Amino acid sequence: MINYPAFNESSVDWIGEIPKHWKTIRLKHVAGILPSNVDKHIYPDEIQVRLCNYTDVYYNDFITVDTVLTKGSCTEKEFSKFALKIGDVIITKDSETPYDIGIPTFVKEDLDNVVCGYHLTMIRSNECLGEFIFWFIKSDWTRRYFQLNSNGITRFGLGKSSIENLLIPIPSESEQTQIANFLDRKTEQIDQLIRIKEQKIELLQEQRTALINHAVTKGLDPNVEMKPSGVEWIGDIPKHWDLCLLKYTARLIYGDSLITENREDGVVPVYGSNGIIDTHSSANTLSPAIIVGRKGSLGKVQYSDSSCFVIDTAFYIDRNTTNVNLRWLYYVLNTLKLERFQNSIVPGLNRENAESQHVPQITIAQQTQIADFLDQKTKQIDDLINAENKKIELLKEYRQSLISEAVTGKIDVCNEA
Repeated sequence: MINYPAFNESSVDWIGEIPKHWKTIRLKHVAGILPSNVDKHIYPDEIQVRLCNYTDVYYNDFITVDTVLTKGSCTEKEFSKFALKIGDVIITKDSETPYDIGIPTFVKEDLDNVVCGYHLTMIRSNECLGEFIFWFIKSDWTRRYFQLNSNGITRFGLGKSSIENLLIPIPSESEQTQIANFLDRKTEQIDQLIRIKEQKIELLQEQRTALINHAVTKGLDPNVEMKPSGVEWIGDIPKHWDLCLLKYTARLIYGDSLITENREDGVVPVYGSNGIIDTHSSANTLSPAIIVGRKGSLGKVQYSDSSCFVIDTAFYIDRNTTNVNLRWLYYVLNTLKLERFQNSIVPGLNRENAESQHVPQITIAQQTQIADFLDQKTKQIDDLINAENKKIELLKEYRQSLISEAVTGKIDVCNEA
């Protein structure tokens, strides 16, 4: 990839310079902007169609004949206006945050009887390549523009005029095609690399789970004599081990209400069902503790080895539990799949059912040995997972940078093999 030989200012601060022979123009001068009002209701006296809905756009770069779409209906007038055609661009015009608005998709193939649904805006152009518009909307430049021009407090929206007045740099028709083809090819290569790394992470997570399950139910001695446990999920256990109910090993204790009046923020982390949500200055803290999600992320097991405060959306097990290594118990709880015990009457984790599950009953020395082993081995796996996640983030950043540079002419991709 090389740079173009000469540049001019684009007149748009956040785009900067563009190749000298490109021009900058408002989107409304090269495309029609059509906010859809076709809702999800199905009326028998209307035309029966398939709907391209908000989630279809949000989660797919491209809409093709293979995209699974839901059934819907619309009037003849709506059908003539919002029936999708190859080359159309669709963007989400509403979001819960300004940072996540104007997500585009591109209609890559001819579709039969498909209509653009509510909370979306169609962009249709006969003067500019639709796929080039799609890739420009994917760029960092457009993301920032939509973020600044969205309106709302708890729900944010893009007005039609904001979309119409988006300034877009336009190269020649052949360059538009070459840039779109380049980005199709390159982003698919990057996406394939990301998928490979995601598959590797899944395998590492499965390895981690299997390692924990084996260690807490079979121990660390591969030559030990085994016996049936009588519990299906546990299977055979070492002959010298016993089982007991969780409630005889530890109790799930309700977290405390966090009183916000007249309290000062501090350095003590506050745990909820899904992680650290705040800090607290309270002296009424636990150290260390296991936190179990009671509402929201049911059954999610977390461990804090420092002082912490647990709120009432979670249970906790603290250091006062006798004859138990909390790290070992943390691993045991991870094998129980506690989310199975959701209360069918009041949403939340059913403590009684969870505490009635069988767990291994072994000496504190054996618990410590298993916990130390798993601490070391899971850290090795977690380090590998973190490394793969960092690579994925770098690939995503590179993907986004490539899009932004190509659609604004910062790099010349037209002669790229």
